[in-house]
Amino acid sequence: MTKQRLKIAIITSSLGGGGAQKSSANLSFVLSKLDYDVHIISILNQIDYEYQGKLLNLGKLKDQNDSIFGKIKRFRLFYNYLKSENFDYIIDSRARPTFFKQLIVNTFLYQNHKVIYIIHNYFLKRYLPSSTTLAKLLYGKANKLVCVSKEIENLVVKSHGFKNITTIYNPVVNYSNEILEVSFNLPQKFILYFGRINDKVKNISLLIDGYNQSKLARNNTKLVILGDGPDITYLKQKTVDLQLQHQIVFLPYCADPSSIIKRALFSVLSSRYEGFPMVLIESLSFGIPVVSVDCKSGPSEVINHKKNGLLVDNHNPIALADAFNEFIENKKLYNHCKEQAKQSVEKFSADIISKSWLNLLK
Repeated sequence: MTKQRLKIAIITSSLGGGGAQKSSANLSFVLSKLDYDVHIISILNQIDYEYQGKLLNLGKLKDQNDSIFGKIKRFRLFYNYLKSENFDYIIDSRARPTFFKQLIVNTFLYQNHKVIYIIHNYFLKRYLPSSTTLAKLLYGKANKLVCVSKEIENLVVKSHGFKNITTIYNPVVNYSNEILEVSFNLPQKFILYFGRINDKVKNISLLIDGYNQSKLARNNTKLVILGDGPDITYLKQKTVDLQLQHQIVFLPYCADPSSIIKRALFSVLSSRYEGFPMVLIESLSFGIPVVSVDCKSGPSEVINHKKNGLLVDNHNPIALADAFNEFIENKKLYNHCKEQAKQSVEKFSADIISKSWLNLLK
């Protein structure tokens, strides 16, 4: 008798735009490779990343009709889909900042289902109520809470006392051996930031200040900022104020920045807080070293200082500038980090991370 495949539903806000969304797409590859029957339910109609499995795009209906009647229609479709497909597990990968909204989801949509909730960010209010009582009301009976870094797990245990919790890192997934070439006119030498242009979270102002205080501009090494977001106009004006408009290049978001990453001298992360920053492991997987602030959380679990990159104090533009200068001036150190980059993230490969999911789901 043939054993029936486990059926898994991944609930995500979308499949485009950010690291948490990309990790949902990557997870679909990991679980499909384990021969699970994978379904993805996307709340918004942004499907940029490659994925595997069946897709229910609720966002298309939202775009057509977002009235109260449209919301009821989507809710009923969501409910009927979960009921008819009879999933073995639901993996909820969305941000969940609203208690009452999540209570309705848990009560009506997830009732009688085994649910795994992923916590993608050290800023816990996006995923858990501040009140331990309310948090345990929502997630106390969850099959498991999965954190994407050890620092997040430790924080959740300390702040809320959950026992049904573990850490599974986001995997690196190389979709194919082909790298999509982009048509951007790139500088000859550049360092790279890629991600959401949201200064309140990503602190790109710090990155620009660090670049301004470094020797990179005088060394004819430019800064490429790749992505979209609410603060592009503000940051472009900041470069003008610092007379860096010819040294800092803004490029629009692209779903697959692989060819740009591979041409960079190194990638940079300057965030105020993170979860488990995909930009670091993606860069390292292409053999590109990284410079990152030591924010909560993730960088210290990826970067081995002066082995595959440089880890510096956060909110310190001088420390960031010094790290930039060190990578440009100390060729021996830079080449050593570059040589170690790929092998340093083998532990985050899909094959390794899939074992953690296999142990959890079996």
